[in-house]
Amino acid sequence: MTTVDYFTPVVDDPRDFGRIAAVNSLSDIYAMGGTPISALNIVGFPEKILPLEVLAEILRGGAEISSKYKIPIVGGHTVKNDEPFYGLSVTGKVNLKEMMTNASCKPGDYLYLTKPLGSGVITTALKQGKASEEIVAKAVEVMVQLNKDASEAAIEAGVKAATDVTGFGFLGHLAEMVTDSGFGVKIQADRLPIISKALEFAGMGLVPAGAYRNRDFRSSMVDISSSVNLSVQDVLFDPQTSGGLLICVENKIADRLLDELKNKGMDKAAIVGTVLDEPKGRIVVC
Repeated sequence: MTTVDYFTPVVDDPRDFGRIAAVNSLSDIYAMGGTPISALNIVGFPEKILPLEVLAEILRGGAEISSKYKIPIVGGHTVKNDEPFYGLSVTGKVNLKEMMTNASCKPGDYLYLTKPLGSGVITTALKQGKASEEIVAKAVEVMVQLNKDASEAAIEAGVKAATDVTGFGFLGHLAEMVTDSGFGVKIQADRLPIISKALEFAGMGLVPAGAYRNRDFRSSMVDISSSVNLSVQDVLFDPQTSGGLLICVENKIADRLLDELKNKGMDKAAIVGTVLDEPKGRIVVC
């Protein structure tokens, strides 16, 4: 399998940007239960606007991640661009008997989310000068957490259905699992892990434009209770940068999965919903 993903800076520090982009690019492989084996750099850089030292730091951040997890970067391509961007094209391998897809959920399954939501809101607050260094550092810590351990825990538990939560937001990626499925999903909003301060910033209107696009695209298949706080609703559609895995697990192995996640240090992992026979093709948030 081969994937590609890249984006423009979401934080000010170029090294952190490189780390986040690399982790995000690797996520597509882990979401399928695969193992990355090599990667190529994909880079755009405004060499007449920014010093080359910035580019070096971005690449250093990406190399830190790839080196730490023994995934060689074997080349790449750089173009001149008005705004910098960075990411990876990743080649991986997967055992077809263990591969996870976003189309394998069944009624009675539980839904686990492995990383907290709200990174898009936090980075929007950063751009508006509202987020402190401490708040941004905590968000960066979430974004650079690789989905490797979550993927391995899911495979070890026998999971067959999962997706990563990225640009389409939590509800957008969940909608991909539900569309044309013949089942529905109930989400319990009070169980969702959310990055510190994200709800406060959302309440201030510091919500990325992508969240509104995600809401417009998927709201027709989502029923949200009026009791769910508006800021929580914004976070549900918030486009995530390097988000966690949304794992759909059979009832009989749910406890085993939770144990595997906790053993690997994912204390924020939480059961956030269930798959139901009705309402078919819809998501209910209460």
